[in-house]
Amino acid sequence: MARLVQTVSGSGEPPNGAPEKAVRFVYPLVWGFARIFSVVALAVAWEALARSGTFTPFQLPALSAVLERIWSDAVSGDLWINTALTLYRALTAFAICTVGGVIIGMAMSRNAFAYWFFDPIVSVGFPMPKIAFLPVVILWLGVYDLSKITIVVIDAIFPVIAATVIAIQGVERELIWSARNMGATNRELLHQIILPAALPQILTGLQVALPLSLIVAVVAEMLMGGYGLGGAMMTASRFANSTSVFAGIVEIAVVGYALVKAMALIRRRLLIWHQESTYEFA
Repeated sequence: MARLVQTVSGSGEPPNGAPEKAVRFVYPLVWGFARIFSVVALAVAWEALARSGTFTPFQLPALSAVLERIWSDAVSGDLWINTALTLYRALTAFAICTVGGVIIGMAMSRNAFAYWFFDPIVSVGFPMPKIAFLPVVILWLGVYDLSKITIVVIDAIFPVIAATVIAIQGVERELIWSARNMGATNRELLHQIILPAALPQILTGLQVALPLSLIVAVVAEMLMGGYGLGGAMMTASRFANSTSVFAGIVEIAVVGYALVKAMALIRRRLLIWHQESTYEFA
């Protein structure tokens, strides 16, 4: 009798734990839909507004027509060529910014002469719109890949330098003193203490530089012409092809979203040991 009462007045769940299994199955679906709800709502509003007659198809083509244009470009291969070229320019410049920015930032943090030399350049160059150098880059290097990659590097390297300097200068002095007292050499100190401690903030600078590289690459393609997502949009604009222009916007948004998510995944992998991973997976 006691067992029967305990079963009836207990948790109220069947012995097989079916409600818990249902919750584990439904919760990820609900949470996943909640994360994309705003995008779905925007897509529905776009389609409804375009078909309402408030705007002409030239001013705002329907989302369905834009997606059809993207599919047509994908089938013809133009989408893959333009996307590959834009990613090549953006990621090549980002790789240069990663290596060059971290090295310069480390030098500024560890060497007084390097700090004296680079600090005025960073202080002046960081806040100014670097796209102003584009005419000079075109005069010197032309309008091909080298010039587009160069202008992206000029624009995107500053966040990496600044993040590296701030990160290394913010390393706790107690860690450095303890390592030195234990006989660590300068190289061991750099690779085993300073860089791991500064890595979270350096990655934050890289997370800023990556989408910035894509943005500047697209802008450079728009202004210089040629193939690429930005160049394709400007070509469509010259021919008053509104659907292709909006298709380019959607394509750039998807590529940018994929890059940001990929960088976030890399950050989680590299910082699996860091306390922010504990907060994230808690």
